[in-house]
Amino acid sequence: MTAAVSPMRFDTRQQVKLGQQMKLAPRMIQSMEILQLPLPLLQERVEQELESNVALELSEPGEGGAETQESPVDVAETEREFIAGESGEDFQRLADLENRYREVWDGGEEWRRPASGGDRDTKLEAMANTADRGKSLAEQLDDQWRLAEAPENMTACGRRLIEYVDDDGYLGADLETVLEQGTGLGIEDWSLPLLERTLHRLQLLLEPPGLLARTRQECLLLQIDAIVEVEGDEDGSWTDAAVLIGEHFEDLVQNRLPRVAKESEMSLERVQEAKERMRRLTLWPGRELANPDAQFVMPDVIVEYEPESDQYVAALANGTMPVLRINPQVERMRDEPGLDTDGKAFIDGAVRDASWLIDAVNQRSNTLLRVVRVVLERQREFFDHGPQFLKPLPMTEVADRLGVHVATVSRAVSEKWIQTPRGMYPLRRFFSGGREAGGEGEEKSWEAIKAMLQEVVDAEDKARPLSDQKLADALKEKGVEIARRTVVKYREQLGIPPARRRKIHV
Repeated sequence: MTAAVSPMRFDTRQQVKLGQQMKLAPRMIQSMEILQLPLPLLQERVEQELESNVALELSEPGEGGAETQESPVDVAETEREFIAGESGEDFQRLADLENRYREVWDGGEEWRRPASGGDRDTKLEAMANTADRGKSLAEQLDDQWRLAEAPENMTACGRRLIEYVDDDGYLGADLETVLEQGTGLGIEDWSLPLLERTLHRLQLLLEPPGLLARTRQECLLLQIDAIVEVEGDEDGSWTDAAVLIGEHFEDLVQNRLPRVAKESEMSLERVQEAKERMRRLTLWPGRELANPDAQFVMPDVIVEYEPESDQYVAALANGTMPVLRINPQVERMRDEPGLDTDGKAFIDGAVRDASWLIDAVNQRSNTLLRVVRVVLERQREFFDHGPQFLKPLPMTEVADRLGVHVATVSRAVSEKWIQTPRGMYPLRRFFSGGREAGGEGEEKSWEAIKAMLQEVVDAEDKARPLSDQKLADALKEKGVEIARRTVVKYREQLGIPPARRRKIHV
């Protein structure tokens, strides 16, 4: 008995299917990208555009560039996609234009205006203001090691060890691993004794002291040796510090000073004096040369108080962004009778891209100022009295006030900084959740509660520091009722150690 197999059929038919598909215009994508950029990256982006776009230039003072910068771009043009050729073709068109209009590019009075110091290229000036990114920690240590006098094999070994340094300045691998991974490099007498001698020499010569240590204790002891070599140790407190670090380090970290005093056979006063000396030491010597957590902060907005009107006013930081405009000479090239189709398309694309960038930068500034003005209104008590009075401010509330999407508000505050009479703050700090506090239903943001917690800890008796439960009780007396585990979480976020480590022994 056999089963019948039906033949497989393939149907090709046309079908009509309804659906919705959202596509973002290139101009909208660029606008969102510009809005989200912090000021240093925006400056870098503008400098790149100045370098690559022949139709974009900086507006000199008094040239009326603001009118061009604020002029709207035709809506139909923003929806049109410019189809450019390969990058090589673009460069060729630019070269052809430069050859055709060389006299205009090089000498025309309208094209480049003389300044007090002679002719200057504003594009090159803007690009020259870019900050140097600086050398990495390993590169700086390698530069120091090059100046040391050592045998050739030790010099090569030292450079190999420097490759293992981590961001804090420690040797990021044990010597056995370095030995195994360095086999076959061709370094003469490659051995564990060579590595140990070289590491010792590196630790003695490299600055600041403590670099390339293998443990925290070794790092601190190297710093003590360097200090004693320069300053001496007349009262013996540095010797005491070295003993405590070498033999009682864990108890010292946990602030168990009575136990340290008993086991080291030192008086409590002597232990405290040695511990006070240790404040000069650091556990992260590498960060003195290159701190990966450090960032260059540049405010986007400056807030000032006006006594006459009793108001806080916001303005964009002056001089942080150059005024842009479309180069009028390039615009006039589009009407030249001898310009071919490819050349006209190239100029049209450059002018369009410049217009989009100018509009995106202006829109970023306007949106940012509108958001900050809502912050000034809602967080007035913060600016008057301090962080303890910060109120909850959801981004959805600001978005509803401004009539924009919440994603727009999120992009506007992302990585932006605001300079206020109370100091420099990330703009996002003013947007946080919170809870009701106090008998009258007063609202407190999480950041305000953290500030209150810090205030309580600062005011406590250090001889009898408050436990986490007592901190929660103290906050409750101030009108904020939170659980002990929440106190622990906030304390750790603020970098406040537990009570036993805050205690001062007397």
